[in-house]
Amino acid sequence: MTESTLEVRAVAPEDYDAWRPLWDGYNRFYGRFDATALPEHITRTTWSRFFDGYEPMHAIIAKRGEHMLGLVHFLYHRSTTMEGPTCYLQDLFTVEAARGQGVGRALIEAVYAHAKASNSSRVYWHTHETNRTAMRLYDDVAEKPGFVMYRKNI
Repeated sequence: MTESTLEVRAVAPEDYDAWRPLWDGYNRFYGRFDATALPEHITRTTWSRFFDGYEPMHAIIAKRGEHMLGLVHFLYHRSTTMEGPTCYLQDLFTVEAARGQGVGRALIEAVYAHAKASNSSRVYWHTHETNRTAMRLYDDVAEKPGFVMYRKNI
């Protein structure tokens, strides 16, 4: 593989040390750092779920050479309006230096391929309304159905 070749693949247990800075960067982007950081046991639980065959959670990474450039985490759940599983793309992150170079698109396309192979007819995700950079990509690779999200922490 040449230094310019983008490798997109499922995460492996030995990827933890390279995955962790991306995970921390993703959380920092959404304001989860220092006093508001996720507890370490949440990160460890998340990581372990990627390798538990009973969990519907998956992770794909993008690398160029030895440099990990991005991650995507997704999971499957049931829907009342479809027979097959629905795929929820929960986390997508690329390092700032790799943004605009097709890494995010490649990760989304990998989720689409995984979902199709898993008999899922829909992939969906949320992003914050201020995430304009990502929304330019999202507007190109998916449709915006107009739903508004509500939530309540309990």
